[in-house]
Amino acid sequence: MNPKKLARLVLPGKGIRIAEETYRKGRIYGLQARFGFPARGLRVIAVTGTNGKTTTCCYINQVLKAGGYRTAMYSTALIEIDGVCRPNTTHRTLPLTKQLLIFFRSARKLKVDFVVLEVTSQALHQHKLIGIPVEVAVWTNLSQDHLDYHRTMNNYAKAKARLFNRYMSPKFCVLNADEEYYDYFLLESVGQVVSYGKSGDSTERMSNIRPDSKGVKWRLVSGDKTIELKTKLSGVFNAYNASAAASVGLVLGINTKEIVKGIETVRLVPGRMEEIKAGQKFTVWVDYAVTPDALQKVLEAARATTNQKVAIVFGATGDRDREKRPIMGKIVAKFADRIYLTDDETYTEDPDVIRQSVYEGIKYARGTGKTRVIPNRKKAIKAAFLDARRGDVVVLTGIGHQDSRNMGGKLLPWDERKVAEKLLKNR
Repeated sequence: MNPKKLARLVLPGKGIRIAEETYRKGRIYGLQARFGFPARGLRVIAVTGTNGKTTTCCYINQVLKAGGYRTAMYSTALIEIDGVCRPNTTHRTLPLTKQLLIFFRSARKLKVDFVVLEVTSQALHQHKLIGIPVEVAVWTNLSQDHLDYHRTMNNYAKAKARLFNRYMSPKFCVLNADEEYYDYFLLESVGQVVSYGKSGDSTERMSNIRPDSKGVKWRLVSGDKTIELKTKLSGVFNAYNASAAASVGLVLGINTKEIVKGIETVRLVPGRMEEIKAGQKFTVWVDYAVTPDALQKVLEAARATTNQKVAIVFGATGDRDREKRPIMGKIVAKFADRIYLTDDETYTEDPDVIRQSVYEGIKYARGTGKTRVIPNRKKAIKAAFLDARRGDVVVLTGIGHQDSRNMGGKLLPWDERKVAEKLLKNR
């Protein structure tokens, strides 16, 4: 019998948790030993947070390469080893432990200098990083998500903090000083802390942030150095993601010119503020935003690029944190001019129930007058495009880089970018 099932039969609640923890740790140690602890000898940079992890990983990867290092990267959207890059089509931020160890083994075989790793709270809670030496740990932010798994924000924060405290014992901890949970992560950090943000207490201080339709420009002041930075990616939040990467570059001793070059090299992160161009007279972005905070930041970014209307096509994911759904509705009602509420990925939940929960938030925020409920996602996108006028911005959120959707427990082909492009061409 499976040890976890046996434990449930003979142990009380606390005993079950201890048994499960012991089983997980033992299994991962066993796999690490079987593969010869493949991460040993590699310099690992691990990035965690609710939002911005993938983009931050991409910025860090390019900064390292601009500094002359050979790299590997595993993120939600992309997997790269020594310059060979491919899409991550698994719907997993981190793979199963065996596949992760194979990834590290391949990286070590090719003698890369650094591995950039996107890390989830679930992976930390389930001990997936046991045996992986983390040199630099990066925290982007923390907002409501995954409470279906962690139950409370305190548990969620505690799981994330494992990357920074004695559990992983990184040499450097790079923290966003402008986020609500900064003090908590600061206290948890055992490595040398480097902070970034607009806060006067930041060791790497951001100032003069200027977003526009071409991206964002800003300054990063580090001691007696002032670095002029710019990125092609839209949104102030991407200035933060890039500043995290610049901070990593600085603690590793990379030249400021190479840091600037690396950040400017990032021109596209799949499904993250990815612009779709098909000759239309309005802007279309595809973004992976699936949390209230991410939705707000995407809509604020859209607002900063236009004096016209901002529309959003969105829904909520099934079998995930139900508490955030009405909050998502409130956010879009506040920040969008036109709302097209549709299905995201339903998994095994009733899509009508999911939509109704989101709609309650829209209703509470008095946004029903600007909302259309269109369950069929393709029809919802088409409606948004037909309603759009010159200079408007239409944001399609939730699916991002994925090439499929889980509908009713079945994976169905769906590439939002291709769907949008085809609809735009046939308007």
